[in-house]
Amino acid sequence: MKQEEEPLGTQSGSENPAAKHYEAKIYIFNLSEDVWPFISSISDPTERAHEIEENANLGDRDLFSLAQEDRITIVMPKPVSSEFHKYYTTLFNTKSLEILVPAKHSGVICDDILHDPKIMNTLVERANSVKKLTLMSYTTSPQFLELVHALRNKGISVYTPEAPEAQDAWTVNFYGSKSGFRQLVQQSAAVEPDLRMSDGFVCSGIVDAAKIATKMYLKTGGAVLKTSKGHSGAGVLIFRPGDLPQDYDQAELAILTYLRKDQYWDKFPIIIEQFISVNPSIGGGFPNVEFKVQKSGKVEFLYYCGMRISKNGVFGGVEISDDVVSDKLATMMMDVGFFVGERYAQNGYRGFYDVDFAYGKNGMVFATESNVRRTGGTHVYQTAVELFDKDFMYDTCVLSHNNYPLNPKKTYTFTEVLDRLQPIFYNKKTKEGIIVISENLLSQHMLAYIIFGNTKKRAEEIEAQMEELMK
Repeated sequence: MKQEEEPLGTQSGSENPAAKHYEAKIYIFNLSEDVWPFISSISDPTERAHEIEENANLGDRDLFSLAQEDRITIVMPKPVSSEFHKYYTTLFNTKSLEILVPAKHSGVICDDILHDPKIMNTLVERANSVKKLTLMSYTTSPQFLELVHALRNKGISVYTPEAPEAQDAWTVNFYGSKSGFRQLVQQSAAVEPDLRMSDGFVCSGIVDAAKIATKMYLKTGGAVLKTSKGHSGAGVLIFRPGDLPQDYDQAELAILTYLRKDQYWDKFPIIIEQFISVNPSIGGGFPNVEFKVQKSGKVEFLYYCGMRISKNGVFGGVEISDDVVSDKLATMMMDVGFFVGERYAQNGYRGFYDVDFAYGKNGMVFATESNVRRTGGTHVYQTAVELFDKDFMYDTCVLSHNNYPLNPKKTYTFTEVLDRLQPIFYNKKTKEGIIVISENLLSQHMLAYIIFGNTKKRAEEIEAQMEELMK
């Protein structure tokens, strides 16, 4: 299907978002900036380009994190077709959705905006005569703060309700890194005993990391190595029982071989943790809780869920419902989440964050990391709130997938996918069905979707129907 683009890569709805009686809201999808030092350290140029491309393709998916916005301008790396634009605005009755696409796509979109005079002028125009913009983003990156600074230098008052101030922006990278979060957990053990992590070490250098991991593997039967801030499974090595030789020298050489493949292992701190054999019947083995720190500093609970994680540690999506975990576990996760959020807020952080957990087969629950930004479940939550209400967890079961694999030998268009899935489309009357949440990911032979069912069994039935229809 041909994509219809207006000049400057601009696509807009029927209303002018710059109308004087509306305060302009701008959202920047800058996912790659959250882990740009990591991405730029991927040794294989093909793999690095793939990572940038996949992140860019998630831009239309992130439109769904804005489901509650009636009038919004979003700046993202790629345009969407007029059909996808109509599909989205019809679903949410959005009055005005404007999409701006910088002429250059480097992966660092805020830099691309700063060096695109037409996009910058458009943002200034959107501030209207009141000279005020509300600016939001996927993550508060250094590049985002530079863009805020540049707009303020143009005489515009920029309000950032989901971002810390510049002097507190260190909280994003510190607490959002695995080493920084581990430090917080270690400092908090006496105050919040439920906030605990599996035994582990933080070190620098692949030689020492390989030695520590080898000893841990031979002693416990497993080991996990993580770079301090990876992305979607990249920067994680999981060694399960039987994966490595039982001879120390051979096992160490095997781990070193893996670590030498990418320079980021030598560039960032390396975390070595005990392997946790999870119980998949409890939140998929990886329960999660998400919050938001308001601009006032108030910590707001959003939802808890089970994460859908592959064997290799790649995040696929979420399952959200009231009974995805027990009441006892939900209470514990929420208590930990509030505790963490209060520490973040005290240090100046503002915006979304979550806490990931692993539920061991021995019944022990360990925190694994915290994403200090919007997450892979934020768009699911915002969509559910818009279609139901904030208590949606008691009314529906939600399943999402960000990268369901399609036939790699076939090219799919958005029109074809909609035609195939029409029998199970989300129905506003029954409040059940599937919503396709990305057109761009189809080019990488992946389907992203959200499914709503009145029960978990019903949601799983719809997902099974989807799999049949896409064969």
